[in-house]
Amino acid sequence: MLLRTRASQLRKALDESTSYAQWAERAQELDALTGMDLWRLENASEEYDYQLIRERLQQLRTFQQQPDLQPLVRALREGLHHDLGNMGNPALYYHSNFGTKKLIENYTAQVCESLRFVAEHDVRNLSHERKMQFFKETAQSFGQPALMLSGGATLGLFHIGVCKALHEQDLLPEVISGSSAGSLMAAMIGTHTDAELQALYNGDGFYMNAWNWKKWYRGLIGSGFADQVQLERFLRSNIGEYSFEEAYLRTGRHINVTVSPVRMHQKPRLLNELTAPYLLVWSSVLASCAVPVIFPPVSLTTKDPDGHYVPYMPGQLWVDGSVKSDLPRTRLTHLYDVNFFIAVQVNPHIVPFLENDRERLERARLSSWPARILREELKFHGTGIFNFLRHQFTHEASRQLMDHAYSIIAQRYYGDVTIAPPRYTMDHYRHMLQNPSIECWRWFCQQGERATWPKLAMIRSHIQIARTLKACIVLLENRRNRRSADHRNDTRTPGSEAVHS
Repeated sequence: MLLRTRASQLRKALDESTSYAQWAERAQELDALTGMDLWRLENASEEYDYQLIRERLQQLRTFQQQPDLQPLVRALREGLHHDLGNMGNPALYYHSNFGTKKLIENYTAQVCESLRFVAEHDVRNLSHERKMQFFKETAQSFGQPALMLSGGATLGLFHIGVCKALHEQDLLPEVISGSSAGSLMAAMIGTHTDAELQALYNGDGFYMNAWNWKKWYRGLIGSGFADQVQLERFLRSNIGEYSFEEAYLRTGRHINVTVSPVRMHQKPRLLNELTAPYLLVWSSVLASCAVPVIFPPVSLTTKDPDGHYVPYMPGQLWVDGSVKSDLPRTRLTHLYDVNFFIAVQVNPHIVPFLENDRERLERARLSSWPARILREELKFHGTGIFNFLRHQFTHEASRQLMDHAYSIIAQRYYGDVTIAPPRYTMDHYRHMLQNPSIECWRWFCQQGERATWPKLAMIRSHIQIARTLKACIVLLENRRNRRSADHRNDTRTPGSEAVHS
């Protein structure tokens, strides 16, 4: 009885934690109380190939102790695969409250240690350039994570808490996509340096005035019910005047913004430093936030070679990115070799019907074959009906309505890890179309952090190796640059030194 009472107290305390350190301490105490700490120490499980992981771990440890590191390099190059032995199986992350099987954590740590060891030590017959090639090819084949932020108007402030929790644990992906409100948050993260982000997470300097509502009759004549000039002022104040290329060079983060076309024969676009390098980030976010009816469609703006602002694809208009591509998994995979998706879902029409990852896993396990077939058939036929209807209407508003219905059914709103508010209350909906206050900002931010902390173990298992590969490449590039600088200094003559001085 006392154990059950204490366990109940700890579960409640987990939901009320104010920092990750506090949450982690309570989660580990709860695992010790319920015996889940012993489950973590037991290697065997039907949910992954523990024998393969154990063998690979021992192999890497053995090779790292040998004088010749070539076998270690070959083992890493040939055997380093994402989700080896199904160690990313979500079922492995919902038994205990903190972490997963210790074997998986040890294997991931050993891979990272071995990669750093190779980067820092000389390897026979492996020149600096060959070593650089090894790490770049391994990173490309292994892949990297992406963070996808959904739309949701002011509810999108939840995204800031998620990014803060990931950033504090060095788990914030470099690839970040956003739709509608999510595009604003992706743009803010992607235009602020690491040194500037802490102030951003606290809400310092955030320009809060996004919404300015017009007279109701102005919305009826097609100009939208909200003031788009005010929204543009809000975006430019919080994002700045960077192009996608300039933002990437400033922070090293890949901002991706989804926009949807107004015209029938255009396709949704994913805008970033690869597909639209000179496009202004705030302009793309303005289009992605142009929710039909609330805001009019947007013409995009780019920078010409002289830095002047000019129209991008004149005559084309764009609207809310979440209409057709809320979470652009396929495009991100092609552009950035993404192997793992963290989806943050706050859309008000999605979250109330969204199952958490554990519920989806349990339903998939318990559902009968007839129930699975029926569910897939209903989705297939529903998608087909709306796909047919959206091509039959010539009236623009009706076609867009059918387009929106089709997209809601056809899109996938989950990631490999999905982070969402546990539930929406009337307080959430009350804030949805209002200008936020600093108190509102911090309220949403805290919710985002609390929803992210239980997911960190699974995210870390997927991301840690990719982050280590990236760090090794940076280390080697810096070493090469230092050697080049030293070589230039050594070859300068006394006369040329005088001229340079």
